[in-house]
Amino acid sequence: MKQRDYYFDNAKFILIFFVVFGHLLRSFIEDNEMIYNVYKVIYTFHMPAFILVSGFFARGFNKKGYVMKIAKKLILPYFIFQLIYSIFYYFLYSKSTFTMDPLNPHWSLWFLISLFCWNIMLIGFSKIKAPIGLLIAFGLGLAVGYVDWISNYLSLSRTFVFFPLFLLGYHMTKDHIKTLTRPAFKVGAFVVFTAVFLGFLFNPEVDYKWLLGSKPYSMMEAASISSMFTRLGFYLLSLLMVFSFLTIVPKKQYFFTDLGKNTLYVYLLHGFFVRTFRESEVQNFFQSPERILLLAVIALLLTFLLSSKYAAAIAQPLIEFKTSRINRLKTRFTAILRFYRRKLLSS
Repeated sequence: MKQRDYYFDNAKFILIFFVVFGHLLRSFIEDNEMIYNVYKVIYTFHMPAFILVSGFFARGFNKKGYVMKIAKKLILPYFIFQLIYSIFYYFLYSKSTFTMDPLNPHWSLWFLISLFCWNIMLIGFSKIKAPIGLLIAFGLGLAVGYVDWISNYLSLSRTFVFFPLFLLGYHMTKDHIKTLTRPAFKVGAFVVFTAVFLGFLFNPEVDYKWLLGSKPYSMMEAASISSMFTRLGFYLLSLLMVFSFLTIVPKKQYFFTDLGKNTLYVYLLHGFFVRTFRESEVQNFFQSPERILLLAVIALLLTFLLSSKYAAAIAQPLIEFKTSRINRLKTRFTAILRFYRRKLLSS
């Protein structure tokens, strides 16, 4: 059990790092082909893997009060951060009027709405045999691209496009994970990552927007029967990359393992830093490809900072509506003060 916990916490920490890194890279993809290729490689697996792992742990949807529980966990923070980001953007972009559309999620907040919907959809799909349910889910993901009005509104497009990955994660077992993480598969996983990078390198015309799942076919090309097969190809690519990623995730406990439990904090908070970075002159320093490594270091440091117990303690009231983390810090800080006070008095 512990090994499983370490494994998934490691996976979540690594994935949230790639989320932050990918968002930092976004400013440079139009001007640098190498950065654009790295960006596309990241987007083939980071959110799909997050979604699959989320489905793996979605086991309690039949329990009494589960819907209210996840509504409190996902929908309430969504509305709070939708408002906070609306205020933040008003000042950051010096807007003339303040607007807040609760049904059109800001940037990364789509994941909260979609995750809520995926859990609700499981109530019905869990009653269907896995192969049939997955076929229906993939069919919906392919078909929804032909409906032009389904896009970012209520995150409907991403909800349908990425639900098959969530459902697949739900149907996966610990034995499946054990099979994926066999040492014999690790070399193959690295070969896959290399091949996908080279594939993007030699096919620069591949549009990254296919990896976002947020737009109808008509916004990426003239919608035709081939559009469905293009999305199907990206489904297969993402599945291959997700399984390759899961193959190379370490199983042991490391210094960052416990921080994998705080990925929601990083996900909700990093946007303030990334958006400020995009509007600043600082980003001009990172125009050359060799500075990607420095950008990766910044992404890693930001991930460590926002997943730390201190950041979590400050943000917990807004995200979990609790103060237990800050209370623990207060207790620990008070104990330290008492210890040193006694030492001073005794000396």
